[in-house]
Amino acid sequence: METRNNRDRSRYEIVVDGAVAGFLQYTMRGGRVILAHTEVPEANSGKGVATSLVRGALDDIRQRGLYIVPVCPFVERFIERRPEYDDLVDHDMFDALNSEAQRRN
Repeated sequence: METRNNRDRSRYEIVVDGAVAGFLQYTMRGGRVILAHTEVPEANSGKGVATSLVRGALDDIRQRGLYIVPVCPFVERFIERRPEYDDLVDHDMFDALNSEAQRRN
């Protein structure tokens, strides 16, 4: 499995056997990477594809010296279970976006 940043499509992709097996959609906001949505087809479910995808994306983001806002529930749970990635989270922006979303609902 290989994770790559497809900047043209604003997403990290995981490649398995030469084909895209899942992606993590993101947007940039205020110099932060907003991790919005992880998608792995059912055929790849339960094989660790999503976990490898998120790990690869977070490792790349760390290497680039950026911070994240984990809007995607899968990414949020991933970080809760692996506190070594918590230092990447911009908690102030995360809280602000959550407050904004709650006001809309």
